[in-house]
Amino acid sequence: MAKKVLQEKITDEEIRKLVVERLKTFPSGKKISIGSEGNFSKEELINHVESEDRVGRKIIEIQLTYLQSLKEGILTDE
Repeated sequence: MAKKVLQEKITDEEIRKLVVERLKTFPSGKKISIGSEGNFSKEELINHVESEDRVGRKIIEIQLTYLQSLKEGILTDE
């Protein structure tokens, strides 16, 4: 009998919380450049993610891409 694998769906809220927690680990006092959007402090990035605006959605996309690359071993020479 084949085992049934249950895949839990991750909600948008859980993804936002994950990204916010990752952003909290960034060094204070540093700015992060988001292309033509400008330079942002850690606190500004967190506010954008929480408000789900264009910059916040871009940050989420960047973080998810980074995490997916780690999972696939792209960033760790695997």
